[in-house]
Amino acid sequence: MELRHVRYFVAVAEELHFGRAAARVHVAQPALSRQIRALEAEMGLTLFERDRRRVALTAAGTAFLDQAKSLLEHVDSAVEAARRAARGELGSLRIGYVPAVAGTGLPEIVRLFRKRFPGVDVRLQEMNPAMQIEAVLGNRVDVGFVRGTTHEPAVAVQTVFEEPFVAALPDGHPLGRYKRIGLAMLAGEPFVLQARSRGPGSHDQILAICRGAGFSPRVVQEGSQTDVVSLVASGAGVAIVPTSLRAIRRAGVVYRPLIERPMTQLDMIWCKNTGLPVLLGFLEEVRRMGPRGIRPNARQGLRD
Repeated sequence: MELRHVRYFVAVAEELHFGRAAARVHVAQPALSRQIRALEAEMGLTLFERDRRRVALTAAGTAFLDQAKSLLEHVDSAVEAARRAARGELGSLRIGYVPAVAGTGLPEIVRLFRKRFPGVDVRLQEMNPAMQIEAVLGNRVDVGFVRGTTHEPAVAVQTVFEEPFVAALPDGHPLGRYKRIGLAMLAGEPFVLQARSRGPGSHDQILAICRGAGFSPRVVQEGSQTDVVSLVASGAGVAIVPTSLRAIRRAGVVYRPLIERPMTQLDMIWCKNTGLPVLLGFLEEVRRMGPRGIRPNARQGLRD
């Protein structure tokens, strides 16, 4: 039994007229009659009583009609689901992200995507940048949001948000009396820094910023980006952190803008060879939400 036989049967059962049914399913009437007879022969049942005046369903035909219509509805639903999945409107999207993204625009991006595509199950997982790159390459995450430069050739990179660095100081630190401080004022201070193993791009960028100001920071302790804020609060040292990290409200830490306004960015990363429709739809949605449009490998911001 083929699906077209079921469709032919339903057409005849609903029209109770072979001519109208044939026009409905776009086949010649003799061909339709042959297909119905073949279906009855295969089932070993008479589905229709027919003579020159009328066509009527038998008891078997009536019982088969309900199930046949349900089958066709399920098939149509399955086809539509497949089409929606191919358009990126169904499925799951796994997103990795760095801590303290509340002020970066990422929550707004995800919320709008969920609203536009409610059939996509969006799953978020906090990871440091190094873990995200490994997860993207290992197909454990579809897209990641990282800080600092990414040099992995198999990974596509798109900057979606830019923000300035600020100085994080222990509460009561002498530099806290200034509204803004210069980078050189931090020379000689004990530094806490994000470990390179957790985020090489961000780690190297902060070192380069300090060297550009004429000094190499005296690093006394390293940790994750959120650990850095806790270490500053404990009095271990000062740090240079993204502005959005201020969303981590930690007692014992004060933040001061830097006169030089060195910038950092939140980058979106994904495998260059991806063909996942949901991910392609997400990338297109980020592009659509960008104020100037986001092009592959362009370095421009997505402000919320």
